[in-house]
Amino acid sequence: MEKDYDKYMVKWKDAWVYRSFRTRTIFGLICLIALGIILPFFFNSIEARKGTELNDFLLYVLPAIDLSIPIFLILYSTAIFALYRCYKDPSVFIIFLWSYLIMNLFRMISIYMFPLEAPMGLIEIKDPIIHLFYGNKFITKDLLFSGHTATLFLMFLCFKRRNDKIIALVAFFLIAIMVLIQHVHYTVDVIVAPIIAFISYWLIKFFLVHT
Repeated sequence: MEKDYDKYMVKWKDAWVYRSFRTRTIFGLICLIALGIILPFFFNSIEARKGTELNDFLLYVLPAIDLSIPIFLILYSTAIFALYRCYKDPSVFIIFLWSYLIMNLFRMISIYMFPLEAPMGLIEIKDPIIHLFYGNKFITKDLLFSGHTATLFLMFLCFKRRNDKIIALVAFFLIAIMVLIQHVHYTVDVIVAPIIAFISYWLIKFFLVHT
């Protein structure tokens, strides 16, 4: 049955035989491109809004330190590793792709519904790759929830091998701590992130099993 490709097929040439896999891959990539086009306009609009500044005790006691370099290295090295795993196993790719799309939809809704001001003491994350898409403007109000930590936790959920999961989980905890130290997110942003990632992942797993 076509819905069984993600259980049994481990090579792209085998998975591509299934029409459902081809359709989900092509449509998913189109949605990913559309997301990349929409997000800059969305973030510019939320950046112009007034929001609420939360009283975050943890950020109050944590010193604000620029950890841009370790954040960049951990995030993108883990992302490259995830791409390699997607290349090796198309079932990892299709689950991560659609979970990531759903997670970003949830994130856009959450950011829109709960406008927040940037945390006090925020230090800009210097990320040359992000700047390629958003120019020199640093977005400060994409807060509830943290996209960095949510994406890494989603990698942890999608990976199959135990060692891969450990790598992603360690990266998740490190980034979660670092974005708080850099004061680019509130504590609630980091707490909510893995919850939404988990919901997105299991929604897609349920969909793939039952369609």
